[in-house]
Amino acid sequence: MVSGVEESLTALLQQLRGTGFTDLGFARVDTDREARQGAPEAIMAEGKTPEEIEAIARVLLDEGAGSVLVTRADADARAALRRAAPEAEEHERARLAWVARSVPESRGLVTIVSGGTGDGPVVHEARVRAQLLGTEVVVHEDAGVAGLHRLAPAVEDLRRADCVIVVAGWDAALASVVGGLVAAPVIGVPASTGYGAAFGGVSALLSMLTSCAAGVAVVNIDDGFGAGTIAARIARAAAS
Repeated sequence: MVSGVEESLTALLQQLRGTGFTDLGFARVDTDREARQGAPEAIMAEGKTPEEIEAIARVLLDEGAGSVLVTRADADARAALRRAAPEAEEHERARLAWVARSVPESRGLVTIVSGGTGDGPVVHEARVRAQLLGTEVVVHEDAGVAGLHRLAPAVEDLRRADCVIVVAGWDAALASVVGGLVAAPVIGVPASTGYGAAFGGVSALLSMLTSCAAGVAVVNIDDGFGAGTIAARIARAAAS
């Protein structure tokens, strides 16, 4: 007799058989992800050759991806995307390259605030990803707790946001401060900035995880991509 669990698993496998991907031998490119999740697959450049990056990008574009984003992209990786799509844009400091061919109509507002200028690469990874997924993004940089009065110009944008991203290293106290000011969900991104005892962002991660502000959720260290994805989904749902 087939159990209920086995029936459910069988049904799931049948659904997955219809899920599209292109097998390049070195990569199985998920060409169905945008239709399935509303966000196309991104290309993590680290560990890939420029030729592999170019090939993956061409498949995604040929299959109609609304955007293609390459993260952790050095100069060679960014050049690889430009070969696949000459109109590609890039942000050298954030180690990004992207093509935007059919971005969803903008809906919802994401406000990003950072503790220091050194958090910029993570901030702009989050910004670009959220914009490519169809949200308005406002950025306020260098507003950390060492000079908390610098947060004042951001307060209005923080309070009108549908979702907030806080990027901070060191003690990462900014996440708790912002979490106590706004009604929107706050996504904390611990940054790897800071001297030795910051442990490459581990101190910031633990600080954010133990925030006394109840509305703060946390992603991985330096994960601007993940924060931008989640924030865009929240913001678009809130504004629908």
